[in-house]
Amino acid sequence: MKKILKAYENIDFLKSPQARILRIMSEFVEPQARFQKHQIKDTVVFFGSARLPSREDAEKQLAELKAKKKKDESAIKKAEINLKNSRYYEDAVELSRRVTAWSIKNYYHNGRRYVVCTGGGPGIMEAANKGAHLAGGKSVGLNISLPFEQFANPYLEDDLNFEFHYFFMRKFWFAYPAKAIVIFPGGFGTLDELAEILTLVQTGKIKKDMKILIYDSIYWNDIINFQKFAENGMISEEDLNLFKICDTVDEMEKELLAHFENMKDKDKLM
Repeated sequence: MKKILKAYENIDFLKSPQARILRIMSEFVEPQARFQKHQIKDTVVFFGSARLPSREDAEKQLAELKAKKKKDESAIKKAEINLKNSRYYEDAVELSRRVTAWSIKNYYHNGRRYVVCTGGGPGIMEAANKGAHLAGGKSVGLNISLPFEQFANPYLEDDLNFEFHYFFMRKFWFAYPAKAIVIFPGGFGTLDELAEILTLVQTGKIKKDMKILIYDSIYWNDIINFQKFAENGMISEEDLNLFKICDTVDEMEKELLAHFENMKDKDKLM
C-alpha cells in the first residue's frame, strides 16, 4: 500500500504557490530558532558594496593586468579604481574586528550582544565577517539567492550562515535585532537598505534606540545631497539627525561604543 504523506512531508506541496505563506513563515521561525540557540541578543549590521575587493586582491589584479603584453587600458583603469576603493574593505575589517573584540570582552559571558551581521556575501560583507573572525568572535550572514554576484563568504560558520528567498524576510532580520547600522559605500542595494532603515526610524516603525552611521563623507556627499532634502522641504531638518557621517574608523568606533555603553546603562535601569 502506498504511504500517504503528511502535508508537511509533501515537498511538491511545500514548493507550490498555495504553500507560499508557509515558506515565508519558515524564513521567520527558522532564523529565530538559530539566533536563540546561539544566544544572539542583538546585532551590528554592516551594509556596503559586494564588489569591493581586499587590498591584496586589488593589487594582484592590477599587477596581472599591467604585466600583460597587450594592455587593456579600460580594465587597468577599473582595477586602479578598485585598488583605491579597497580601503573601504580594509576599514570594514578593522571596524568589525574592534567592535567584536569589545563585545567579547564585555558580553560573551552572558549571551552574545552586538554581534556583527552582514548580507553574507563578498565585498564589504566579507570584510565585516572577516573582522569578526579575526577577533575570535561569531558573526551572522543573511544571504539571499540571486542569479549573480552573491555567494557565501568563507568567514561564516555554517550555523549562522542563512540563505533567504524573500528579500522582505531578509530585511526583517537585518532590522529586528539590530542596535546599530553601519553603511559603507555601495550601489543600489546599499541605497535601498539605507533608505528603508531611515524611513522606518523616521516614521516611528522602529522605536528602539538605533545608531545609524554612514562611512566616508566624500563618497556619500557626492552620491546624495542630504541637506537638499531638507532645503526643499522633503524631510524635516531634524531628520538629518537620524544618522551621522564619519570619516575614520576611529570615529566610527567611538560613536558605536559610546552608543553601546549608553545602551548598557539603560539595561541596568530595566
